Amino acid sequence: MSRDLPSGRLAAFERERGRLRGLAYRMLGSHAEADDVVQDAWLRWQRVPGMADSAPAYLSRTVTNLCLDRLKSARARRERYVGPWLPEPLVEAVDDGPEPAYERAEAVSLAFMLALERLSPLERAAFLLHDVFELDFAEIARTLEATPAACRQLASRARTRLRAERPRHSVAPQHAYALMDAFTAAAMQGDLQRLTQMLAADARFVSDGGGLVAAAQRPVIGAERVGKAYSGFLRKQRAPEVAEAQPALINGLPGWVLRRADGSVVQTVAFAFDADARIVAIYVVRNPEKLRHL
Repeated sequence: MSRDLPSGRLAAFERERGRLRGLAYRMLGSHAEADDVVQDAWLRWQRVPGMADSAPAYLSRTVTNLCLDRLKSARARRERYVGPWLPEPLVEAVDDGPEPAYERAEAVSLAFMLALERLSPLERAAFLLHDVFELDFAEIARTLEATPAACRQLASRARTRLRAERPRHSVAPQHAYALMDAFTAAAMQGDLQRLTQMLAADARFVSDGGGLVAAAQRPVIGAERVGKAYSGFLRKQRAPEVAEAQPALINGLPGWVLRRADGSVVQTVAFAFDADARIVAIYVVRNPEKLRHL
């Protein structure tokens, strides 16, 4: 057995940590669970005799299989979840520098993360490992204990189902926040005509409270219904509770993090736009258990 220096083993792991966390978050939709999986992978990596197997390959296999194990119980929890389920928000400052690899790819958008939920765990794993993390099908086959042909078919099936969910349009941040400010002002004034004009005909409003705080029990669909729902939603909010609305990117979408005076988070709000700069979706995460990491 080779005697690897702990510092060398740790350095090999740290080079992969960001990629592993990105993979686990996409698989699970939870920062806390992603961190737990990465920690478990580190503990297993420490026990591997020698370093004959490359760190990237071994750690990718380990994290994927740990995530697949967790998804078995996660599906049961989602079936009991109260109201719509949204992934824990990935929040980044608007003025961040160059896009960090694996963190701001289009495959963390809220629509895309929700689409991943509709795939089987194996489809999700095969697609993410190949299309997002660029592993070859021979390595994916080792991870999933299947043939390369079967893994190729899993990824292809997932790709077909996800193609329609990929974000196709973006609005420049400055323009997006101006539109969001105007939309919120119209909502506070109860100007339904203005709200409807700013919304796509098939706009969606999704709020996740997890049964712990007030939120819509099902998605609201349609411009007029979304306008009414969002206007009512804002008016019901206790204004003194919100001390700061911090602009941020929420899973790559422009939005706000609403904080109390003590810095704790009330909710995140993210907006998606179409090619005509109309709002196609509003995603609100209010479940306090999903905001702890902020």
